[in-house]
Amino acid sequence: MIPTPLLDKIKFPDDIRRLQISQLPQLAEELRLYLIDSVSKTGGHFASNLGAVELTIALHYVYKTPQDHLVWDVGHQSYPHKILTGRKERMHTMRQHGGLAGFPKLSESKYDAFGVGHSSTSIGAALGMAVADKLQFKPNRSVAIIGDGAMTGGQAFEALNNAGDMDVDLLVILNDNEMSISPNVGALPKYLATNPLHEVKDIVRAIKYKSERILELVPGALDVAHRVENKLKGLIEESTTAETLSLFDNFGFEYNGPVDGHDVVQLVEVLQDVMNRKGPQLLHVMTKKGQGYALAEKDPVAFHAVSAFDPEEGLCKSPASRQTYTQVFGQWIIDQAAVDKKLLAITPAMREGSGLVKFSQCYPERYFDVGIAEQHAVTFAAGLACEQMKPVVAIYSTFLQRAYDQLIHDVALQNLPVLFAIDRGGIVGADGPTHAGIYDLSYLRCVPNLVIAVPSDEHECRLLLSSCYQLNQPTAVRYPRGVGTGVEPGTNLDTVAIGKGVVRRQGANTALIAFGSMVQPALITAEVINATVADMRFVKPLDKDLLLQLAQTHDYLVTLEENSVMGGAGSAVLEILAQTGLNRPVLVLGIPDEVTEHGDTDLLHEQLGLSPIKIQQQIQHWQQTQKNSLS
Repeated sequence: MIPTPLLDKIKFPDDIRRLQISQLPQLAEELRLYLIDSVSKTGGHFASNLGAVELTIALHYVYKTPQDHLVWDVGHQSYPHKILTGRKERMHTMRQHGGLAGFPKLSESKYDAFGVGHSSTSIGAALGMAVADKLQFKPNRSVAIIGDGAMTGGQAFEALNNAGDMDVDLLVILNDNEMSISPNVGALPKYLATNPLHEVKDIVRAIKYKSERILELVPGALDVAHRVENKLKGLIEESTTAETLSLFDNFGFEYNGPVDGHDVVQLVEVLQDVMNRKGPQLLHVMTKKGQGYALAEKDPVAFHAVSAFDPEEGLCKSPASRQTYTQVFGQWIIDQAAVDKKLLAITPAMREGSGLVKFSQCYPERYFDVGIAEQHAVTFAAGLACEQMKPVVAIYSTFLQRAYDQLIHDVALQNLPVLFAIDRGGIVGADGPTHAGIYDLSYLRCVPNLVIAVPSDEHECRLLLSSCYQLNQPTAVRYPRGVGTGVEPGTNLDTVAIGKGVVRRQGANTALIAFGSMVQPALITAEVINATVADMRFVKPLDKDLLLQLAQTHDYLVTLEENSVMGGAGSAVLEILAQTGLNRPVLVLGIPDEVTEHGDTDLLHEQLGLSPIKIQQQIQHWQQTQKNSLS
């Protein structure tokens, strides 16, 4: 373990506040070294955390946490915060089952003011806390720390609009590192990079802080300095166009910065000043993603989230033995685009994660990264579809939740041909409950006009993508995270009949009605209990003929899905059986009605009862119960 003598003395933020300000640079250096050593052993979010070291120290030094509220947006940059708030000795458990969560979590620590995992929520949450404290006459302060990429999310601007018109003390820190996960896109990042007010305010603020002690000795000198600062700002504002005036000033926030986010002493001085100001404040902090680790600075995208690695060697990517579903989609969309010039690809800031890197290179004019703006991504696709284009929205299941209204109102009700390629369906492992895609079958199944397909392997994924793309209506193909089963996906663009399943194994007495990722566990289970296995392929429309045939020829029916049992595919089966009057015992297996935890995917499947052995045990126990009730 690397020596960190000063960091070892820090158990909680009170210990930081006992340090001399001159000791903070050493603390930052040790914290960064500890972070590199820790994450290299456990994996996790990396580059963004390296960039937030000094800012985290300065915030805990100035603010009296946990009474004062620090709300971290997304939470990718919260590891230094966790280390400094009593969790240093548990960092070796990061993202492991029963260990520390990869994001701030209310139940984990009183220093985690708000649980996060999705982008652009921090300003709204911190505003709510500030208003609640004001109404209860509490002197607590609220701070939202939001990345520049998260500022492209509409919810952030909704909160800015609300806060700027309220008499409330709130600090929003814009952590500007020119990146979210992928490089930032859109007008806002360009604005932040080119606004001429930044340079002037930086110069003025530097002069002010470096000369403040001297000016304090001269009567009236500080007042003069403030007037000079305001005059310079006014002159610049008069000479710029409306487009380059301070965006945040116009929102009702007093803009401060930009400041060097890696000068911890200056950060402390600036925060001490801003903390004493009234009304909504915005502090623009410039940081570098991957700061202090050369390899991460050079390639912050690759080092955004990492598996365990050797810090001396960097990332070592061994070739996967099987293709991931994301890779299957990435190749399919390129092949489909080659034969259909109307195909367009849209992603809300997830080019790498959604498998669109190669597509963006092959068809740059047909690729659209809209930033962290899921709602806009869907409505944008609807507009394209209105004009005879064929948009494909590549999105994670958990992030599609944020655009549910747009999916219904803008796409489905107008019956527009938008294909949703939904990645990360089901359990996602270490990222935990905020990223689990376990509700989509339930919330999509009730949407009119929408076809929902669930591939069981790589070949099926390609088949169902091609099949759904050909339809002139809204469609969704939902597939899991990670590698497939090893089936060769092929290279053609064949299609299958919509709403028709297929029997993968013929058995006796018991029929396993499986959806998507649960087909493979069903096949393993079926070998033990001699069951029939049906790969339903589609959740909507459900293959009614196949379902009724299975119900008429088997004594027991078991539905299997990697989705909430509440309103999911199993519920669809029960509805059809009820409508037709077929009275058969049905066991519905899926994700129980509880918050799933983070951890190893296989372990979670085991605990949730979705591993082959657990499926077998549940079926056998249920069948015995059924027999006992009849005897």
